[in-house]
Amino acid sequence: MTDFNTIRQFNFPTTIRFGAGAIKELPDHLLTNGLSRPLLVTDPMVSGLDFFKKIKESLAAKSIAVEVFSDIHKNPVKTDVLKGGEAYHLTNRDCIIGIGGGAAMDVARAIVLRINHHRDLFDYDDLTGGDQYVTEEVPYFITVPTTSGTGSEVGRSAIISEDDTHRKRILFAPKLMAKIVFADPLLTMELPPFITAATGMDALTHNMEAYISKNFHPLAGGIGLEGIFLISQSIADAVNKPDLESRSKMMIASLMGAVAFQKGLGVVHSLAHPLSSLLDTHHGLANAVNLPYGMRFNAPGLEHEFKRMAQAMELPVTSAEAVINHLFELNQQLGLPVRLRDIGVREEHIETLSDLALADFCHPNNPKPVTRNDFKQLYSAAL
Repeated sequence: MTDFNTIRQFNFPTTIRFGAGAIKELPDHLLTNGLSRPLLVTDPMVSGLDFFKKIKESLAAKSIAVEVFSDIHKNPVKTDVLKGGEAYHLTNRDCIIGIGGGAAMDVARAIVLRINHHRDLFDYDDLTGGDQYVTEEVPYFITVPTTSGTGSEVGRSAIISEDDTHRKRILFAPKLMAKIVFADPLLTMELPPFITAATGMDALTHNMEAYISKNFHPLAGGIGLEGIFLISQSIADAVNKPDLESRSKMMIASLMGAVAFQKGLGVVHSLAHPLSSLLDTHHGLANAVNLPYGMRFNAPGLEHEFKRMAQAMELPVTSAEAVINHLFELNQQLGLPVRLRDIGVREEHIETLSDLALADFCHPNNPKPVTRNDFKQLYSAAL
């Protein structure tokens, strides 16, 4: 059994300091690297929590001058990033630390890009070749995850929406990867059950969709399977009776999912993203509700892959049907809805959602093609 009280280091793809108490190393790491004026980027909820206050106090105790930027939306938009960039310059910062879940990490990483790259932010959209413009140096960047969902702490991209249309754009470049991650499972111990469940199902979706993605990346595929295994072992306990082991396994599986999905995501994310854009739905919740339906769509012809996932989930029957039924049961066990109507979706939303889903950037990596009619039928089935 792994001792999660021991802080360990591993590198994949960036340097990760993992274990209970790892966050205590942050002040000395900054000073060792000649940094003393960090911009802490987080969300409004995290900025008021006790552990965040303790992080600030630990930095102040080492004469590190902290500035906090938390004026961000739960589904981040361009103006969040522009305001954060202004805060960095106006307060003369020398590094950026992203602390929180996916929204905080996305905004922090986009601010990292913004500091020395002054074209319109969406000129750097990876889907339109914008990575070619990421040519300048970027500030020293550190990530501190406080949820176990997106795994953005180890990522190289940020998803930021347009303010008016809420269309999601991807900012990507290898130099946007954090220099070091302080992954301390103790920071997740007080997460509410709903957030733990929704972010955990987000991580499960990442690992499952990465594993069955049509793209060739055997390393990422293997990581996805192990991530499925760790989540299956720990998500129920992490939600209903959290302890260090369950929270640690969820944090590991979350960052594994983010590494795995360089292989690609798929139909579930393309179903989920429009819910966040149109209805401001929590991303993890949107994935959780759509996951069984998207996997049912993908199952025919992928019997071997679903057998492997069933084995990773340690199900008594290793069939696609068993996996899909388990996903429905898991949502119910975690107190999450299994119907879109329970998260505010109505019949009149389906046409617009289907248009947005078809335009989404994830489903081209799905193991089978997805048409607009497929999206409409999936939304209708899930309603």
